[in-house]
Amino acid sequence: MSAVVDPTGDGPRLLFQRVPEPKSVKNRVHLDLNVGDHRDDPESSRARVVANSECLVALDATKLRETEERGEFWIVMQDPEGNEFCLQ
Repeated sequence: MSAVVDPTGDGPRLLFQRVPEPKSVKNRVHLDLNVGDHRDDPESSRARVVANSECLVALDATKLRETEERGEFWIVMQDPEGNEFCLQ
């Protein structure tokens, strides 16, 4: 797993992670977009993720599912071409 971060701390973090299962269509890259703020309390961070997902739905993305594991909350989304990505 590797991450790219904005040195100023203003921009998003991009996380690159290998997954064991092959994908036969689409998604040569799966992006996890970290739009929450780890400095916020969990509910504020969750609200930020939900608000960003609603903005993306207005731009023709599709919300596939909400997931919460090990204290982390994210939403799996799909772009108009069918590529999946996560908002965290």
